Parts: sequence; structure tokens; C-alpha cells
Amino acid sequence: MIRFVLVLLLLAAALYGVFWAIDRRNSGGAAGPARPLPRGPVGPDDDEAFLRDLDRDARRSRPDPAPKPDPTPDPTSQETHDHPE
Repeated sequence: MIRFVLVLLLLAAALYGVFWAIDRRNSGGAAGPARPLPRGPVGPDDDEAFLRDLDRDARRSRPDPAPKPDPTPDPTSQETHDHPE
């Protein structure tokens, strides 16, 4: 009876090994943890939305550029082009 149980255990172990090898080959590699998925942004300098908002806020807080000079001549100016020379 003990011989029968030992033979049955050896046969079960052999079958387990065969099926494990077949399953491993079909799964594409060694068993173990899969490659970890890429994580989201780690810091604020990696977050595109944060950088976009930061740039927008910086543009809003800048003072308006200096006004352009008026193209009309100054009436108190010394230059007059009315006299022919």
C-alpha cells in the first residue's frame, strides 16, 4: 500500500512539473511579478498641468508692457518742416 502511494505521489509530481513547464512557456517568461506600470507624475516639475497653470499665472501677473509712443508730433517741438529752406 505504501508503495502505491509513493508511486502515485511521484506520478503527480511529474505531471505537475510537466504542466507547470507548459504553462510557463505559454505565459511568455518566468513566473513572478509583472513589470510595474509607469506611475503618474512624481513631483510638480513632472506634472504638465501644474506647469501649464504656473506659466498661465505668471503671464497674468506680469505688468502690461510700456505704452507705445504717440505718433503725433509734439507741438512744443523745435523742429518745424513748414519753412522751405
